[in-house]
Amino acid sequence: MAKPPTPTTHLLPKGPVTLEESYALCKEFNKRHGTTYYWSTKVLPADKRPHVHALYGFCRYADDIVDDLGPVPVAEREAALASFGERFFRDLAAGASTDPVLMAVVDTVRKFPIDPECFRRFLRSMTMDLTVATYETWEDLLEYMDGSAAVIGEMMLPILEPHDKAAFGHARDLGNAFQLTNFLRDVNEDLDRGRVYIPQQDVRRFGVDLSARRCTPEFVALMKFEIARCCELYASADKGIAMLPARSARCIRAARVLYSRILEQIEAQHYDVFAKRASVSTVQKALMVGRLLLPVGG
Repeated sequence: MAKPPTPTTHLLPKGPVTLEESYALCKEFNKRHGTTYYWSTKVLPADKRPHVHALYGFCRYADDIVDDLGPVPVAEREAALASFGERFFRDLAAGASTDPVLMAVVDTVRKFPIDPECFRRFLRSMTMDLTVATYETWEDLLEYMDGSAAVIGEMMLPILEPHDKAAFGHARDLGNAFQLTNFLRDVNEDLDRGRVYIPQQDVRRFGVDLSARRCTPEFVALMKFEIARCCELYASADKGIAMLPARSARCIRAARVLYSRILEQIEAQHYDVFAKRASVSTVQKALMVGRLLLPVGG
């Protein structure tokens, strides 16, 4: 089956690649499409950085199949996503891959004790995106986020090497905090895709009509409620960051600061995510990461 024409496809080499080239490709995906997270990886130790890029490459490629294939029927997207997953697990079982993206991912999973089930859960949530447009309750949304966000924290932990097993739950909360931040920033864009990642129960509670795309007092109240929920997740995540070696903690601390700045930007523009997409400039990211360059130790 031919590889689907995702936005990342034009970056794929036409011929065979080396392992080093596969890692470089995943890094390029991260640099082009996940700029906030990419900047935070700059303060990771050099020996860990490529493996984080590899995990991003896997997630990015799958996400592009779901969202950016263009006018392709859902059944074809689902088949492409299933094919990608089957290829990954086949190569993982074989212990090696010739795929330009999966080569680095398989190598990373072989070097660190990352549970392969994490990838199944991630792909399950990506499949949900093909048919599920709304989530009734916070618990329903959390079920989706288990595979799309919390599981990313679980994948990262073996690479970050926490000194306390209790970091597991906090890593999940950080993944959820990052994704909820993105959901609040991207309300407008997600509506364009026919999706809503704010619980319908909350939308009704505050009397909001999201389809109107207006920043009403009711919408502001809804956003304040969801941001407060997100801040609770970040507070839990902070406890987990304290359980990481300093050489890993500074990367996650950088990501936590950069993502929370997005919430601050939403507040600064009076919660109107319809008029303008909240973002942190490249200059701001560079300055913040520079300030977070702590001495390595621990």
